[in-house]
Amino acid sequence: MRMRPTLSWTPTEDLPAATTDLEPVADALGAGGVLVLSGAGISTESGIPDYRGEGGSLSRHTPMTYQDFTGDAQARRRYWARSHLGWRTFGRARPNAGHRAVAAFGRRGLLSGVITQNVDGLHQAAGSEGVVELHGSLARVVCLSCGAFSPRGELARRLEEANRGFEPVAAAINPDGDADLTDEQVGDFHVVPCVVCGGVLKPYVVFFGEAVPQQRVEECRALVGEAASLLVLGSSLTVMSGLRFVRQAAQAGKPVLIVNRDATRGDRHALTRVALPLGTALTTVAGRLGVPVEPAQPAAGSGVPAADAGAATA
Repeated sequence: MRMRPTLSWTPTEDLPAATTDLEPVADALGAGGVLVLSGAGISTESGIPDYRGEGGSLSRHTPMTYQDFTGDAQARRRYWARSHLGWRTFGRARPNAGHRAVAAFGRRGLLSGVITQNVDGLHQAAGSEGVVELHGSLARVVCLSCGAFSPRGELARRLEEANRGFEPVAAAINPDGDADLTDEQVGDFHVVPCVVCGGVLKPYVVFFGEAVPQQRVEECRALVGEAASLLVLGSSLTVMSGLRFVRQAAQAGKPVLIVNRDATRGDRHALTRVALPLGTALTTVAGRLGVPVEPAQPAAGSGVPAADAGAATA
């Protein structure tokens, strides 16, 4: 019997009230050694919806699970049709003020690291270095048979050639880059195999119901152990993949600070939760600390997602 992954969370206890006071966040960043843990909420201002906030995609969309993707060829066809269309829009997203502020804090030496639950590559596009992508990256594709990696842009070109005239209009784009399409719109979309062995290709992301690679988990645990404090940005912490690091930090006596509009599963472990838009909150903190945040850059005109650069590296 297949178990569906945890997609939602409802508080079962009274949680501390949220605040709009940014002073604790500014104090933590001013002291340095802050480990950032970001979620889908930091990318909403870039036009990528989150999962669980107001208007979040889970209200209308069930994400692909690992079990469905690996066990059902028709599910893979639906996924790749929707993801192929979503990639065109998803890949054009640009870092917002929140991403640029995180990069600015890193350049100033205030951060000990950045862990992101997102698969959009926007932290790196903003200039953050050494980002640990907890759930992988949409910019890479891996073969489930031989393990070969390839850039997503290369797959996009192959899918374009195999599906000429595929131009449906999506109802919406989701945080995982998946577009909302009906079965009729998916039609007989043609999925292409691995060019090395002919095996099944999968985006290099952790699907719902799939475990995060243990080596990556241990890398993140080490970062938490080295950090002076943990700053959670735009995550409901519903799934254990991120919540475990909040629990680890709290158990070690490290301050946990959360900036998220809605209540999170980690609130009871946090020193504070600030309920403000992330772009506004982080640029305000940067101003208080005298940290310059680079202005927004115009969208690239090449049509090739910036996150695709160097994607063939495992």
